[in-house]
Amino acid sequence: MRAMILAAGRGERMRPLTDRTPKPLLRVGGRPLIEHQLRRLASAGYRDVVVNLAWLGGQIRETLGDGSRFGVHIRYSEEPHGALETAGGIRHALPLLGDGPFLVVNGDIWCDHPLSPRDPGEALAHLVLVDNPEQHPAGDFALREDRVDDSGEARLTFSGIGYYRPELFAGLADGPQPLAPLLRRAMARGLVTGEHHRGGWFDVGTPQRLRALDARLASENPA
Repeated sequence: MRAMILAAGRGERMRPLTDRTPKPLLRVGGRPLIEHQLRRLASAGYRDVVVNLAWLGGQIRETLGDGSRFGVHIRYSEEPHGALETAGGIRHALPLLGDGPFLVVNGDIWCDHPLSPRDPGEALAHLVLVDNPEQHPAGDFALREDRVDDSGEARLTFSGIGYYRPELFAGLADGPQPLAPLLRRAMARGLVTGEHHRGGWFDVGTPQRLRALDARLASENPA
């Protein structure tokens, strides 16, 4: 199974930190955020990883190279200025992701999920959901047994980790496209499964959250 890290975003809420440094290269725990993800992917057995690029993408390519020092082989999916949003970026990268299921991880999260390769089976997507963080108390989706639904009061937050079949993106037009509408249409057909991850998860969306994650990793791995 192949994996993709979404790394093309501008990181508006992280400014001024992201004015000159792409968000995936911001450092936490002594190394760039994206490096934590690459090492976890390698530990899970992935060897082929796609990274999409837009804002300051050259810095990411220069820093990561071909990925060999992390134990993976990286291929890059170049996007136009302004990026293509999540679904548009994945669709653009499909030629690099192959014909089978693949994993996609947001480039602005840190999570201790094992990221083990997983086939969604008859579903079009399998989502990793987490407890609602302080900044997103309403959550995103409901989880009933192993099915994800767009309705219901007991909602969880989408972690930014998902396993997808290429068929989910079939017929999607070129250009910027959000992921949520695709997922909701598949949910209405009962074709999205999910799991509740109760471990560590950080959405590194603001400088304050970046500092909080850095402090946590420092406390867990003191020098």
